[in-house]
Amino acid sequence: MTVLHRDEHLLIVNKPPGLLAQPDHTGDPDVVSRGKEMLADTAAGTPFLGPVHRLDRPSSGVMALARSSEAARHLSRQFRERLVEKRYVVVVEGTLRGIGAWTDYIAKTDRQPRLVDPDDPDGKRAELNWQVLESNSARTLLQVTLQTGRSHQIRLQAASRGHPVVGDDRYGASAALTKRVIALHHVLLRVDHPARPRRETFVAAPPAHWSEVLTDAMDSTLRRMLDREQPG
Repeated sequence: MTVLHRDEHLLIVNKPPGLLAQPDHTGDPDVVSRGKEMLADTAAGTPFLGPVHRLDRPSSGVMALARSSEAARHLSRQFRERLVEKRYVVVVEGTLRGIGAWTDYIAKTDRQPRLVDPDDPDGKRAELNWQVLESNSARTLLQVTLQTGRSHQIRLQAASRGHPVVGDDRYGASAALTKRVIALHHVLLRVDHPARPRRETFVAAPPAHWSEVLTDAMDSTLRRMLDREQPG
């Protein structure tokens, strides 16, 4: 787990695929526990570390954690009021062109997210915008900006339109990838610092297994995007 930024208020990491965002009933390794281990050398007792958003276990990318309850409240409000920018890169099966927006409703029943009708009492609105970065006859590299943050949102919305995320056999992908990870990565997060009057940008490159799914053209386009968005 790579640290992208660390100060007295924030810990920003690049979550690897396969790592839980926070502890659960399995007892498997997770971001929060590893983060506390990283901070233990500078904190008296067990350090505070609160996740303010989540990433699915098989996905990867930028994840923000608060180092105090005050920072957690400040960041959580930004996520709740949609004041942050959350941008993903994702490789889906099939060919898409241009740009678009998807709107659906997602309900979570027995810990399983699913698309539901708009009038379902448990359904919550799920919105995203997408833009094609590169495509061929088999796969498309998308840039996705989330307007909401529902569980499994990108995976469900893409699969329901016949374009499952590459490697995501849970939602209809034709094959799994190595170590059962998927080609979904949180590449950029923009958020107001909880204690300083400035907007922060955090960028993380996708993990090594993306070499399995990217064409040379996709790889070049993605590298240019990463170079362009790097802060400073």
